[in-house]
Amino acid sequence: MGFWNVLFGGSEQSPEEEKKAQEAKNFDLLKYDGVKAMKMGQTDYAVRCFREALKLTDDLETRDYLSQALLRQGQPDDAQAELRLLAEAEPGNAAIWKRIAQVAFMQEDYAAMAAACEQAMQIDAADAQACFLDAQAQRGQGNMVGAIAMLTKAITLDANYGDAYLMRAQMLLAMGDTAGADSDATWLTDNAAEHEDVLLLKARVETAKGNDEAAIGIYDRVTEVNPFSIEAFRERGQLKYNRGDKAGAEADMQTVLELDPNSLADVNGDYSAEGIEQRVRQAYSAINPLGL
Repeated sequence: MGFWNVLFGGSEQSPEEEKKAQEAKNFDLLKYDGVKAMKMGQTDYAVRCFREALKLTDDLETRDYLSQALLRQGQPDDAQAELRLLAEAEPGNAAIWKRIAQVAFMQEDYAAMAAACEQAMQIDAADAQACFLDAQAQRGQGNMVGAIAMLTKAITLDANYGDAYLMRAQMLLAMGDTAGADSDATWLTDNAAEHEDVLLLKARVETAKGNDEAAIGIYDRVTEVNPFSIEAFRERGQLKYNRGDKAGAEADMQTVLELDPNSLADVNGDYSAEGIEQRVRQAYSAINPLGL
């Protein structure tokens, strides 16, 4: 090797240079093996690859991959630690702060979530997603008025932000503002009519307005969209029971029991013809009519 380098005017690599070249090669192998493993669902192996790669080179992209793999592995605390290191390296990157907020939401750490959202909004005040995430943080901390204000801001910034309309409608309904909830529900049904959550919301709004028949019809559509919607069967059954349709209520409660055998664990008695009316009455008396 030395002969050819001298012959062609080159020079031999020093041991240190050879070591660095080998480390760079090993880093690339580990990093892209990790990426490949993550795509194949081999999360444990991906995490090992990324950790070993980071011992060789502190690469931000690899740390980002590691945070994703850790989340898939069900380790939000470790993922959060990696994201914090990314934020230290790139404090002006709003996307990192939003991911920190999303992981904090998974951890139910709403104060940390709000702080991360604040960082993101300082970087980009017109970021509708940051506003939405902050609304989730405010709701988690019990600040319903603040949450609705942030949802309204998110919708102002992005008039087609369906998740913001849905969350705001759900909160308004829970707070007794049926008209406000109905307005958002109307927008949602105009733009995402067959989405299960939208249909459930609309049914609950109609229930709050006293339009039981319309609500039952919408619950029918929910069960067509998702035949396994426990909420739809339970809430439709309650409406039927309130209207005197005990047979319909019993049929819906039977479906709830089939889908979730533990749903009436706190109601005494066998699910039999003799005890059905009492059990249905007990079950439905404990259910919030709005499903909230």
